[in-house]
Amino acid sequence: MNPAHDDPSASPDRTAQDSHILARRKRVWRPMLHPHAQRKLPPALQPRRVYQRCLDLPAGLDDPSYSKLLCAIDQSPFQDDTQATPFFDGHSAFAAMLEAIATARHEVLLEAYVLRGDATGLAVLEALRGAVARGVDVRVLADAFGSSQTRRQFWSLFRSSGSHFRLSRRPMYAPRGLLPILDHRKLLIVDRRIAFTGGMNIGDEYHDGREGEAAWRDTHVRLHGSITAELAAIFAESWESAGGDPLPCRPAPPPGPAASRTLVLDSRPGRGTNEVFASYAATLGAARQRVWITNAYFAPSPAILELLLHTARRGVEVRLLLPGHCDIPIIRSATQGYYWALLDAGVLIFEYQRAVLHAKTVVADGQVAIIGSTNFDFRSFNFNAECNVLFHDRGMAAQLEAAFERDLEDSLEVTAQVWRARPLWTRLSAWLARRFAYFM
Repeated sequence: MNPAHDDPSASPDRTAQDSHILARRKRVWRPMLHPHAQRKLPPALQPRRVYQRCLDLPAGLDDPSYSKLLCAIDQSPFQDDTQATPFFDGHSAFAAMLEAIATARHEVLLEAYVLRGDATGLAVLEALRGAVARGVDVRVLADAFGSSQTRRQFWSLFRSSGSHFRLSRRPMYAPRGLLPILDHRKLLIVDRRIAFTGGMNIGDEYHDGREGEAAWRDTHVRLHGSITAELAAIFAESWESAGGDPLPCRPAPPPGPAASRTLVLDSRPGRGTNEVFASYAATLGAARQRVWITNAYFAPSPAILELLLHTARRGVEVRLLLPGHCDIPIIRSATQGYYWALLDAGVLIFEYQRAVLHAKTVVADGQVAIIGSTNFDFRSFNFNAECNVLFHDRGMAAQLEAAFERDLEDSLEVTAQVWRARPLWTRLSAWLARRFAYFM
């Protein structure tokens, strides 16, 4: 019932005010995120319980109960119409992202942990400036800590470009007692019809590397289909927590033809952290032949480490591809502090030598693949806002396995003999750094 039409005493001003409010309500988009905030994961869906349940699945990752379990954990269904293209180098990924921005007609949403004011950042800025000139609504969110080395002049350029711009500091949902909360997501959504996510920040290191280095090795993915609306909802959560206005309502893309089956695994403190862990645990438990993990900052909690060790001990080939050169040396030392336990359980460890390894992927039994921003460390599983996409798709899994095998050509295997031969100081510093992994 509209009081402006039914109440003869309603004034024209009141009528105009009510119309404005109703119009604003129609424009504002407040999506329902899954899993729900403050949800307490039921005991049957806790990571260790889920892992044990998946050990008994007759068909492993191909068992229908695996997919149903993931949906119960995440409180959302698989999307069946996702068209996906992975990128394994910055040149192709950024070319595709700039091309997508150039096609924008209504909206561009960009969320980055690191947004640098270098040549790559300027190229993105110019593409967004062009979108604004065409009348496109552009919103840019960068993490204040991750982008702390970017000069203020660059942020001024963003603001003067006509883009809506925010720096994410401590989000509104973050309890004061926690360690610094970082927005570690990497998202680009164009017109809610095409999206990008993965491990790549925005910086020249993905093109030319740092001085004396090759371009960083990372994995990103382009997505079409219903999943793009989910990723826009995740951006909206980050944007509003940084003080941005609610996003305008736009029609969701119609479902497309059957393609990859995907599930978004996203988290931030108070929402989704246990669910992401449980989803990884289910994948480890349901794997029967092999689990290949590429990770930039590997410093797992005791609970995650326990599941990895158990997976290897029951005969699954667990391979870890880790950085041989790291942009944060103390984290590499902490990673090496886990080597003895991993090697003793039969985990195969490889250190990538060609450049800095920044990718965060998992591929299991040639059936399930995960691409995203989550590292196997305390921070990603507890204190960061993260975003990952799980593919239950043999085609995507095959592409990630092929990339993993290519990366092994530029890697050195760390066996127990190799680790034992490393200098005593290296092994002692690794042992010590592991003790502080929780704070990294």
